[in-house]
Amino acid sequence: MLVTISSRHMDVSSSLKAYAEQKSNKLTRYYDRIQEIEVVFDNAKEQMKLEMIVSAEHRNMFIAHASLDDAYACIDNCIDKLERQLSDHKKKYRNRKHSAGEDKHKMSGPGTRPVSAAAGGPRAGSRNRRG
Repeated sequence: MLVTISSRHMDVSSSLKAYAEQKSNKLTRYYDRIQEIEVVFDNAKEQMKLEMIVSAEHRNMFIAHASLDDAYACIDNCIDKLERQLSDHKKKYRNRKHSAGEDKHKMSGPGTRPVSAAAGGPRAGSRNRRG
C-alpha cells in the first residue's frame, strides 16, 4: 500500500508525516483491498485543512475532509470518518449476495401460495386443459 503525503502553502514536519503514515496504515484493518492513500495538508488563513483520499480495488474511492486548528486532530478526525466509510462499505459488499435469499423465506407464511411442482403447480411442458 502506498501512502502519499503532500502539502499546500506549508512545509510538513517529519513527525507530522510519520504520524499521518502510522494512522493511515491502520486503515487496512477495516478494508484490506486498499491500494493507495493520499494525504493533503493545506494551511488556510486561520485553520489547518486536511483531505485524505483512499483508493481501493474496483475504482472505489473514499474521501474525508477536516478543518481544525491542530493538524494532529485533523488526522484523527479524518481517520475516524474513513474507518466508518470503509467498515460500512465492507458490510455492504459482504451482505449483497444474501439479501435475495431472505426475501424468499419471508414470502412463505399464512395466506401465501407456495410455488413448487409438488404443491400442484404447473410443470414445465404441461398444459392446462379442461375436461
